[in-house]
Amino acid sequence: MAYRSFRSFLDALEQAGELKRVTIPVDTDLLIAEWADREMKSTGGGKALLFEQPIIDGKKSGFPVAINTMGSHRRMALALQVADIEDVAREIQLILKAKPPTDLREGWTLLKQGIHLLHARPKSVRDAPCQEVVQHPASGSFSLSDLPILKCWPKDGGRFITLANVHTRDPETGARNVGIYRMQVFDGQTTGMHWQLHKVGARHGKRYYERGERMPVAVTLGGDPVYTFAATAPLPDGLDELLFAGFLRRKSIELVRCKTIDLEVPADVDFVLEGYVQPGEMRPEGPFGDHTGFYTAIEDYPVFHVTAITHRRDAVYPTTIVGIPPMEDYYIGDASVRILLPVFKMNFPEIVDMTLPPEGVFHNLVFVSIRKQYPYQAFKVMHGLWGMGQMMFSKYIVAVDEDCDVHNTSEVLFRLCANTDPARDTTVIKNPSDSLDHAPSEQNIGSHMGFDATRKLPGENYHRPWPELLKMTEEARALVSELQRKAQSTTA
Repeated sequence: MAYRSFRSFLDALEQAGELKRVTIPVDTDLLIAEWADREMKSTGGGKALLFEQPIIDGKKSGFPVAINTMGSHRRMALALQVADIEDVAREIQLILKAKPPTDLREGWTLLKQGIHLLHARPKSVRDAPCQEVVQHPASGSFSLSDLPILKCWPKDGGRFITLANVHTRDPETGARNVGIYRMQVFDGQTTGMHWQLHKVGARHGKRYYERGERMPVAVTLGGDPVYTFAATAPLPDGLDELLFAGFLRRKSIELVRCKTIDLEVPADVDFVLEGYVQPGEMRPEGPFGDHTGFYTAIEDYPVFHVTAITHRRDAVYPTTIVGIPPMEDYYIGDASVRILLPVFKMNFPEIVDMTLPPEGVFHNLVFVSIRKQYPYQAFKVMHGLWGMGQMMFSKYIVAVDEDCDVHNTSEVLFRLCANTDPARDTTVIKNPSDSLDHAPSEQNIGSHMGFDATRKLPGENYHRPWPELLKMTEEARALVSELQRKAQSTTA
């Protein structure tokens, strides 16, 4: 059964031994973030944390704070209610194999149709837990300062909402989008809206600007954790995040109409910030300690105006912090790669496995193993990946043979150092870059490099026999394992 609330997810984490309750008062100014950073960097991502008495501006908040709730492989599986993330990947693979697609576009269409057949589209309801309490900030009864919003790092420009699901709609097609964008709190009724150039939310905003119309925006927090996961997933245009979330939770999502704007949001979330962005209105936002491990600079971004705040009576405020890996966002991103790997394999059947290691903070580093059959096949895969959605931001791609475990960074680096001649086995291209990447000379544009660390074939300008990798026989391994067991029993 799908989680009926964010609290039910926290209950599941606690029953599984994956939640720590912090009952003492802890300040939202740096202290919760410091506590969470230590937890995230402990073995395996540590535990989820529930701060029952968050302090904001010297006062106890009326809402507890939950953080690191998806910060491990096990908690990600619990969030999606599966024994293993691979179970979801296998289900997607079955959809795609039902009628093998001829190209990538047909594959995405088939995936959308398959999801639609498995689970009905979201349905509308009139009454919703997320509207048990309705507040209009203009009346002075409630403001953003009443929420336990964190200041994460010492030089941050202020408090930031970091786990917000931002709902927008294309004014021309009506297609909705849900994305995760940070929001700096300016005052009780306004925040920044960090829509980067390549994001769908920014594109929707541009269309409202061209029409000279105010853009309705709804921000949701909490509810079934699958909403947040779907909002972070690198889905292609046209694949509705809420439809994808319904597929993942095996139950269609109930949507309720907002009180002050013409948008619908999931009925079971904890908080809804209703409001608008006035196209053309910009304000300096930042600095912010980001997932890159550095502070991102102050830049102008759109302003979000809050027209209403609705919430559950027993709402919990979900949040996260990002920074030098490993952090919670690594586990969320890794789950996306695992789940969507069948889509990559559909277009590149030679792909065996792929991962984005934490050291690469998502876009900077990709390891991909391939079943190599012909010369320069590794370069073909690299260029193909650079042409797929957000994979265009990948600064370095390392291709290895199928017998290399891409999840073992040490093994990949061994192949990289042993199997490459830099002049022969690298390629450099120009491509869009992540807006948050500070290294390129110009923002949003940079160079990317591919490394072919596979075995070389004669057609790849290699004219000697390729040496065989050292490997012990399976018989010897089995015999030694048996001898070790006997030695241990003798010692005992």
